Amino acid sequence: MLRDPSLIPLSRQHHRALALCVRIDRSLKSGATDLELWQPEIDEQFRQEIRFHFEAEEAVLFPAAESYSVLAGLVGELRAEHNELRRHFALASARAMSASDLREFADLLSTHIRKEERDLFEELQSLLTPEDLQSLGTRLESILQEASQACALPSRPAERT
Repeated sequence: MLRDPSLIPLSRQHHRALALCVRIDRSLKSGATDLELWQPEIDEQFRQEIRFHFEAEEAVLFPAAESYSVLAGLVGELRAEHNELRRHFALASARAMSASDLREFADLLSTHIRKEERDLFEELQSLLTPEDLQSLGTRLESILQEASQACALPSRPAERT
């Protein structure tokens, strides 16, 4: 199913986060992973975009989905994954990630995003009316605007493998 325009901003952010996961995966597979480079990048991505993304999902998207019993369990899983991802972001912020933490983070973030895209978004698009989707998109956009205002150039580039 094509992505409804109301969900495209979240999907774009998902794409950027998946690109980070791919780069981490390649780095880990190469055996040349420098945690001193990855942790600041992960922390920065959280501060500049992902925290707003989580806020938008938790304040707007998840409550809309939870109103449908068929999605309540999935939303519960996604909320729990947000909490676990926040724990990983906190480790990166404290520069306390191990290589196994980095692997776990990339795997969890990738799986989480695919679950939102393939399960939550698809089901919401089939359940909500076009008007409800448009209203949802307007509310999401107001929260996501904060992310665009928070963006800045990274202070230190991470390795590009």
